Amino acid sequence: MARATADAGSGGAAQDVPPEQIGYRGPTACAATGITYRQLDYWARTGLVEPSVRPAYGSGTQRLYSFRDVVVLKIVKRLLDTGVSLQNIRTAVRHLRSVGPTELARMTLMSDGATVYECTSPDEVVDLLQGGQGVFGIAVGVVWRDVESSLSQMHGERVDTGETLVGDNPSDELAKRRNRAV
Repeated sequence: MARATADAGSGGAAQDVPPEQIGYRGPTACAATGITYRQLDYWARTGLVEPSVRPAYGSGTQRLYSFRDVVVLKIVKRLLDTGVSLQNIRTAVRHLRSVGPTELARMTLMSDGATVYECTSPDEVVDLLQGGQGVFGIAVGVVWRDVESSLSQMHGERVDTGETLVGDNPSDELAKRRNRAV
């Protein structure tokens, strides 16, 4: 994962933050995945994709999504855009959450529009294509890198301290002001 730069009034020195210690607020997750905040909120409330870092717990609280959550959100959007049913997407999301990050990054999801299949080798893709039905595929590793690239440009938040981590190309001063106030 890309290195995040933190500026907490300490001269703006860059520091490495482990990816599992970074969370992303809803608007950032939306921007990185191309979904609306309304979709994000609905998916969280219905349990389709819940934030694994910090759920909303009352009025005014901010959900915090992990990098992996954002990858899953982008996959859900792609599956919905191609007409896969919500029931099949829920099954796919449960499976995506059950595999480790290494397996996830190597996975290809294939769908005939009704069912979602996991393919981990080229042979499995060929077997599925030989069925003669039209299918589409999502290379999860490509989605992973796309999300990684998008998030590196945006602000994240340290899970342990709440400090705002400024992306590689910060476009505003809000994150710096927040960190000075902490």
